[in-house]
Amino acid sequence: MTRPESAEVVVHTGHDHGGDAPFVIVPGIGMSHRYSVRLHDELARTATVLSLDLPGFGGLPRPSERMSVPDYARAIARTLDDRRIGRAVLIGHSMGAQFSVELARQRPHLVERLVLAAPVVDPHRRTARQQSLDLLRDLVLESPSAAALVTADYVRTGPRWFFTEVRSMLAYRTEEAISGVACPVLVLRGENDPIARRGWCYDLAHRAADGELAEIAKAGHVLQHTASERVARAIMAFAARDVQNTPR
Repeated sequence: MTRPESAEVVVHTGHDHGGDAPFVIVPGIGMSHRYSVRLHDELARTATVLSLDLPGFGGLPRPSERMSVPDYARAIARTLDDRRIGRAVLIGHSMGAQFSVELARQRPHLVERLVLAAPVVDPHRRTARQQSLDLLRDLVLESPSAAALVTADYVRTGPRWFFTEVRSMLAYRTEEAISGVACPVLVLRGENDPIARRGWCYDLAHRAADGELAEIAKAGHVLQHTASERVARAIMAFAARDVQNTPR
């Protein structure tokens, strides 16, 4: 097994459109690029998109030691550096939002804009038990295909590594870290998401220096799969907006 400082990230990409900063999709705990394929394909119609697989998740080899959120952020940064990507729009889903926030703090010049889709962890629900209950509630609400994708990747990850990394997820204070992010931030949630609830997402958006909140009607936690077209439109509009002339 590899140590956290040498853990590898696997990149899935397609046609290089060149020009603007590429979109980089960062998955959440236990997940792989598979549950973001629909969003990847929507964005890739006009933009360069990279979807990541992270160490230990979705069937990748598990590091020998628990990885913290900063560890994952550094692994992602190394991957972007290796590909000579100087600017990127990060799209972090669930725990991937934590990795993306931390990367924007560590390397502010690398992150042009930040999309936090269904972010965690709501400080009012910061226990393993509560997060597990909310996840089960969401799986009941999700489409069969979304539930199948999530379940399959959790099985590939395995309960031992999953619950090892739950500790890292609960330990990271996203609501505090967001104040150290200088770039524009879009907090994106599904209307029916029991994990990333409206009050928490509203608070997170307003703690950002330049933040906004958007909600996708009738979607749950895995909104990038079940509402990929609407999520892609929201992200593209956010990426295109004039930062200086758009009020919060």
